[in-house]
Amino acid sequence: MTDIAATAPAVVGRSLWGDAWARLKANRAAMFSLYYLAFIAVISVFGPSLVPHRYTTIYADYVRTPPSFSSYPKADMIETALKEAIKRMRVDIKEWRQDGNRIFVTVTSPKPIDDRNVRYLDRSDAFDDTKIESKSPDALEAVMSASIRQQYFLFGTDNTGRDLLSRTLMAGRISLAIGLLAGVVAGVIGVLYGATAGFVGGKVDEVLMRIVDVLYSLPFIFFVIMLVVFFGRNFVLMFLAVGAVLWLDMARIVRGQALSIRRQEYVQAAEAMGVGQRGILIRHVIPNLLGPVVIYMTLLVPQVIILESFLSFLGLGVQEPMTSWGVLISTGAHNIGSANWLLLFPAFFLVSTLFALNFVGDGLRDALDPRDR
Repeated sequence: MTDIAATAPAVVGRSLWGDAWARLKANRAAMFSLYYLAFIAVISVFGPSLVPHRYTTIYADYVRTPPSFSSYPKADMIETALKEAIKRMRVDIKEWRQDGNRIFVTVTSPKPIDDRNVRYLDRSDAFDDTKIESKSPDALEAVMSASIRQQYFLFGTDNTGRDLLSRTLMAGRISLAIGLLAGVVAGVIGVLYGATAGFVGGKVDEVLMRIVDVLYSLPFIFFVIMLVVFFGRNFVLMFLAVGAVLWLDMARIVRGQALSIRRQEYVQAAEAMGVGQRGILIRHVIPNLLGPVVIYMTLLVPQVIILESFLSFLGLGVQEPMTSWGVLISTGAHNIGSANWLLLFPAFFLVSTLFALNFVGDGLRDALDPRDR
């Protein structure tokens, strides 16, 4: 007779992380938000090098240009750009015409026309490849031709003529980097500090929490000014240090959770069975702390992004020509009446990223909470 137990397939258990990943995949909102955050991160990292315009390039002929899927210059802009370029030559336009993607302009001057005048058309953002087609014998009249330079500004341009698409992608790189740097620093310090205070307890808890109270009483802007004095305008080092200040809330949250967990029956049972403090921390305390920590981390990243906007407004954060979503939104708010695209595009990226972070945090909390299984 065949032994049923011997032929039955072995049951493979799932680890804490495997079970958490399976639960997270079942949450559609969290997974969509996770993919969206990955997409934002990828285009922020690689996008500035793939778009046709650099985020620092200024197009003087396209200041505050509205967003468009068709190329610039528009038909009504060609004559204006041509007159501006010819005006700098100090010659007069006799006539001009457009033939396909090239323009032909006849200019006159009381003095002989220098061939080097073609550089004035080449310097324009609307024209390129300027040539002198013909000249009168006395050089007082010349026919020039130039190709129309096709430019695409999908998000429009800002007050100084810089492409808003490239600046928005570069701003995403800076804002996400700042949020993650400060969030990770605050999370690591806060978890270690709070877990130590809550789990050890006694005099250690009293001393550590009084230090937190003293740090809370000091004005935050004082820390920022002090950090700028020490680290200069290097925003990476500065926000690493800012993250080292934002750990205070994280430490209090973790301490409260650790105090609650150490009184649970399963922790007392583990202690009675002779399990060491390291084993209790790894198998019981840390898994139960992951939910609140992850939720606070997803709230901390947007908090740092908004804080960066405030510091940049004061002149203590990101400096030109570098930018961030907070800086772009601050600029767009001042131009919402006449150039609303300066606010809409950066605000969309920031708000959608914050929503995605909240959905991911909520999904991670459900997936990592051992009591919700």
